[in-house]
Amino acid sequence: MCFSPGTCAGTLEYGIHTATSNPHGVVAGPDGNLWFTEYVTNKIGRITIAGAFAEFTLPSAGSYPNYIAAGPDGNLWFTERTANKIGCVTTSGSFTEFAIPTASASPEGIAVGPDNNLWFVEAQSHKIGRITTAGAIVEFGIPTSTSIFGIAAGPDGNMWFTEGAGNIGRITLTGTSVTEFPIPSANSGPMGIVKGPDGNLWFAEGNGNKIGKITTSGVFTEFAVPTTGSQPQNIVQGPDGNLWFTEWNGNKIGRVTPTGVFTEIAIPTAACKLLGIAPGPDGNLWFTEDVGNKIGRL
Repeated sequence: MCFSPGTCAGTLEYGIHTATSNPHGVVAGPDGNLWFTEYVTNKIGRITIAGAFAEFTLPSAGSYPNYIAAGPDGNLWFTERTANKIGCVTTSGSFTEFAIPTASASPEGIAVGPDNNLWFVEAQSHKIGRITTAGAIVEFGIPTSTSIFGIAAGPDGNMWFTEGAGNIGRITLTGTSVTEFPIPSANSGPMGIVKGPDGNLWFAEGNGNKIGKITTSGVFTEFAVPTTGSQPQNIVQGPDGNLWFTEWNGNKIGRVTPTGVFTEIAIPTAACKLLGIAPGPDGNLWFTEDVGNKIGRL
């Protein structure tokens, strides 16, 4: 990797075989490959660390697969925004789909919980969902009627999520207790969220142009992203112990240390609209270019 501003010589981009696929989520799979969703072309893609692609078409037409997580069962689990389902695909490309009980829920983020279930957020129905690897779904309402985007397991054994209304939410694994913490910056538009190396939750403020962190007791700290109007989207913990995030408008991959020191790395393809990001089994960061129709590696 390189850590100086500007285009990184260590950045590689791989064009997805299907045109205008609009890749969204990406995650490292149990098979040593990276798996990603093709939002518009209704496929789940796989890329090896050497850059070889495979694509698998979903059973439900027009499902709009959104975000993806590696499940505890050795399969990949993903949200289907328009089909209103949670999908599961094996590493050999075999699909199973489970309908969400609430109609038009528009599922977004998905993550594995400490209970070995998959937890997901419903952007339009204002609920948090939980699905077992056998496909049993339970839904829990949240106090604020707002869109929900990201979700992650916290270091405290709870699930944490981002609310469009400008809150960070916490839900217990039983679903009986939901707590919401207002972000200090108004109209922050929180997006992705992840457990950090310091025992806090870190999140991207898409509208606020900041990276925020919250302790498990609800204390916030916010750090302004150097590039104005970058619209940070998704965030992960990198193999170097820092936080890495995508910039939708900044066309950069950002890195922030736990103390709030930033580095930004420009991507060769202009206006590619960076979205998903994940650490790979090769020690690199992998990301999706929504408009660029590429998978990138840093």
